Amino acid sequence: MARSRLLPDNFTLYLVTTVVLASLFPAQGLAADVLSVATKVVVSLLFFLHGAKLSRQAIWAGIAHWRLQLLVVLCTFALFPLIGWALSPVLRPLVTPELYMGVLYLCALPATVQSAIAFTSMARGNMPASVCSASASTLLGVVLTPLVLGLLLTQGTALGDPVDAMGRISLQLLLPFVVGHLMRPWIAGFLQRRASIMKVVDQGSILMVVYAAFSHAVMAGLWTQLPPVALLGLVAVCAVILALVLTVTVWGSRALGFSKEDEIAIVFAGSTKSLIAGVPMANVLFSTSVAGAIVLPLMVFHQMQLMVCAVMAQRYARRAQGESVACAESGATTALKR
Repeated sequence: MARSRLLPDNFTLYLVTTVVLASLFPAQGLAADVLSVATKVVVSLLFFLHGAKLSRQAIWAGIAHWRLQLLVVLCTFALFPLIGWALSPVLRPLVTPELYMGVLYLCALPATVQSAIAFTSMARGNMPASVCSASASTLLGVVLTPLVLGLLLTQGTALGDPVDAMGRISLQLLLPFVVGHLMRPWIAGFLQRRASIMKVVDQGSILMVVYAAFSHAVMAGLWTQLPPVALLGLVAVCAVILALVLTVTVWGSRALGFSKEDEIAIVFAGSTKSLIAGVPMANVLFSTSVAGAIVLPLMVFHQMQLMVCAVMAQRYARRAQGESVACAESGATTALKR
């Protein structure tokens, strides 16, 4: 029997298990130092492989649709932060200060790549535009995420210098991505034949970084300082933000006259946030003592966006299938009349 899309996927279960392990057996001393170096290496490898996987044809096909790309960028780096900032009086009392900082960090992150493309494909949307917008969002996030955070956060000591952060993110994430893309002609075929490598590096690197981040947070007293009611408040906060963004992307794309295929790409690229980019960036942007609490809102939002977008993608697909059947029946009727 197939698992319901409303249930957590295997990776979410792995994430939860990793948090539990980090809470019970946090890395300390020499093990923590070794883990810190290992996470940097594996995350750089992750972005190297993503750069190698990105097709040059997909880039140019997506760039040609500049109105769609601009709208996705505005949703990702302007709409999300504005919602997080504007709802501060309502949302802040529901969570702890560290979790609210994590919510603002979530709002400043780039869009997810794999999920946005997968949902767009499932819903029969504009695939080239989805690939381009999601990939471009990741690259723009190297510059825009620290800048947007610098505007949103008043705790400057937690974030540090945004310009310095951009340099560190570029060195660890952007440089491997560019090198991987330049080497695509030589290694793309190898990666396509061994797609399981990408999955292992994708999931393994995130689990490793999450374990390291939560180990530091647990040692700093995360769970003793985090009341259960704040976790419930965090779920409510993420639900409100996701609902508002989905509403704006759906009705905004229709009001601007985009086709149904373009609307699908806009909705799934403009309303999702990247766990793969977000967790490594948190390690660079924030001190180790708060990184665990910072990524917790992202983990909650990630699972929520997967469940909600899966349902929406299925509805889009059913609608597209219904329209295809209606067109076929109409064509057959017209042929019979002739």
